[in-house]
Amino acid sequence: MNPTSFAALKLSPQSLQALDRAGFEHPTPIQAGAIPPALEGRDVIGTAATGTGKTAAFLLPIIERLAGKPGTRALVLAPTRELALQIGEELERFGRNRRVGGTVVIGGVGLGGQKAALQEGRSVVIATPGRLVDHLQQGHARLDGIEVLVLDEADRMLDMGFKPQLDRILARLPKKRQTLLFSATMAGEVADFARAHLREPVRVEVARSGTTAARAEQQVFLAPQTEKLALLLALLERDDVSTLVFTRTKRRADRVAKGLDRAGHKVARIHADRSQAQRRSALDGFKDGTYRVLVATDIAARGIDVAEIGHVVNFDLPHVPEDYVHRIGRTARNQASGRASSFTSPEEQDLLRAIERLTRAPIPRAEVPREEATFQAELARTAREGPLPSGAPRAGRQAQAARRSSGGRGQGARPGASAHHSAAAGSGEGAKPRRIGSWSPRRR
Repeated sequence: MNPTSFAALKLSPQSLQALDRAGFEHPTPIQAGAIPPALEGRDVIGTAATGTGKTAAFLLPIIERLAGKPGTRALVLAPTRELALQIGEELERFGRNRRVGGTVVIGGVGLGGQKAALQEGRSVVIATPGRLVDHLQQGHARLDGIEVLVLDEADRMLDMGFKPQLDRILARLPKKRQTLLFSATMAGEVADFARAHLREPVRVEVARSGTTAARAEQQVFLAPQTEKLALLLALLERDDVSTLVFTRTKRRADRVAKGLDRAGHKVARIHADRSQAQRRSALDGFKDGTYRVLVATDIAARGIDVAEIGHVVNFDLPHVPEDYVHRIGRTARNQASGRASSFTSPEEQDLLRAIERLTRAPIPRAEVPREEATFQAELARTAREGPLPSGAPRAGRQAQAARRSSGGRGQGARPGASAHHSAAAGSGEGAKPRRIGSWSPRRR
């Protein structure tokens, strides 16, 4: 089914008006496939690449079902604070005129305000699993009235080690409910989880599991750890597009951001040791162009919703191949185009091969610009002052351990914890970065 209008999906006039006000003209494939069975009350498994409109695909049916009903009747679970906040913003946009409101329950902020909001009985609770378990343990939340459960980015939640929290939450839910599960990949643990908790689901697969963003121009640079910062600076000199840089560790993100700031780039960073206010400020600044570059760990791989990111850089390859799909899904969203560059050191070759097995295609190799002045200048500075700490994977690390640690402990172990709040990276001078791609609000 691939209708050309939202009206063909049998949405109400109120929803059609909300979509029109938001600039949504035509449903995306995941919306066209998932909304009709969700409106019928069926369980749904939606497999689609990041940035294809999954949020509206589950929020619109929820709003249709809950309009005019009192009490908390829907629960949406998401892996990261950023993603939960963005879902909350979308619910506000589409549900406001139907009086379907929500509360966002995440770590990094106090329990008191969330407790009050939960006890108000708003229609939808949007939560990260760990923080919701905190509230359940303290008796702040009741889930016995839930009619609809949404598991957004289910594969990421399981990768981050949230299965014990998910099991505890699902034990509190009515067995008779509708469950909507959305994931960019569908294999292994997430497939087992779906079989255990969904009833005769309708499967909507927009892209084959492991498929990368079609409009993302991918390239790999084979470079040792000592050359990675020089390589990044050289690539940034080639254009002025907004750039998202992924590193493996929090300390690594801090060091890369410091190096970029020293070179005069306007840069911010987000990772698990940043406070919620710092993370929100960095993300907002990246969205509005205050910062050209955002350096992030995988905690942000599913939580960054920026219309046009021109370039995604894997400064370090991820331990989990599926995370590559999510990382580069940050560029070439919807109808946009973009570029994804991956830096691969000799000790990361096995990770690169695992990614290419998952995506079923070799990633083109690109030449390292060792003759460019920016590259040589950074190498000379490194020779004087020393390189960044290595971000190479430790030898012998087991794959399962990597899956559990790839997003940092963050919300996985202590959902509300906000650790050491480091100072923000400085911002260099210059104009706001030029955005690229064909995205526009009317085509969202």
